[in-house]
Amino acid sequence: MNDVVTIGDAMITLDPSSTGPMRFVSSFERKIGGAELNFAIGCARLGLKTGWISRLGNDEFGRHIFNTVRGEGVDVSEVELVDGYPTSLNFKEIMGDGSSRTFYYRDRSPTTVLTKETLNEEFLKNTKILHITGVFPAVDKTKNIELIRHAIIEAKKHGVMVSCDPNIRLKLWSEDEARDVLRSFLPYVDILLTGIEEAELLFGTSHTNEIIEHCKQFGITHLAIKKGEDGSVGYVDGEYVEAPAVKAKKVVDTVGAGDGFDAGFIYGILQNWPLEKALHFANIIGSMVVSVTGDNEGLPYLEDVLVQLGEKERVER
Repeated sequence: MNDVVTIGDAMITLDPSSTGPMRFVSSFERKIGGAELNFAIGCARLGLKTGWISRLGNDEFGRHIFNTVRGEGVDVSEVELVDGYPTSLNFKEIMGDGSSRTFYYRDRSPTTVLTKETLNEEFLKNTKILHITGVFPAVDKTKNIELIRHAIIEAKKHGVMVSCDPNIRLKLWSEDEARDVLRSFLPYVDILLTGIEEAELLFGTSHTNEIIEHCKQFGITHLAIKKGEDGSVGYVDGEYVEAPAVKAKKVVDTVGAGDGFDAGFIYGILQNWPLEKALHFANIIGSMVVSVTGDNEGLPYLEDVLVQLGEKERVER
């Protein structure tokens, strides 16, 4: 049995060789990315048994992603290479302050051949947590939405907890589309991992106590709100915790920090940690990710996080 399974698209990410507007950058380095992919790698590096459901193009880029993720220890038995659909791409623009923009080239994503009929329900029910995001349904606003809705309903039938990161990408769909679809998922969600701006879009408020009340109405039992430099807050079973941010050594690339936070918080839940410890652990991972260029290169192994926590000593020489 897996600890966690996620469903989603993956892309070749082309990272610029220099900072500044992309039109002035002449060379790029090939890497891999995607919200669900980053999350899966983050979980696997922490030692969780992790599965990924996806489709990739039957091309060199698809093979590269497949082999890389398999090498990270992720279960890719439900990932297939398909003909006629090119592996998705994105180009990243990184500014000198670490902020970034992404330019997507993911029409005819291979994941559009995933349907509820192709979903292996045995794989789905043999996990403790199913993690979804708002990115995958936005890639194809018909097939992917239908697939995710089917997956979360089936997960709940089998007692699998459902985790959701809204991860709203307004380059892929409108605010109204995102709000309507994601709110329709929330009655099946147990764990909500959201940024404060995404919470405001979903619930119409940025006040934490009001967000908590909305979550209660949907039956969400675990809430973590990511606030970037202001840390995070969590609410579980009547307990409310504010966790201060962990200062990064240097912010060079903010992409993937939220996915790393998600992996850390899910790890804490699976270890039955107190809420304060789970949030602090997740905050540490977020701070480590932004210190490294790339979508998932900065996702740490468990040993690395334990060193940051002071629970393990690293011998350097």
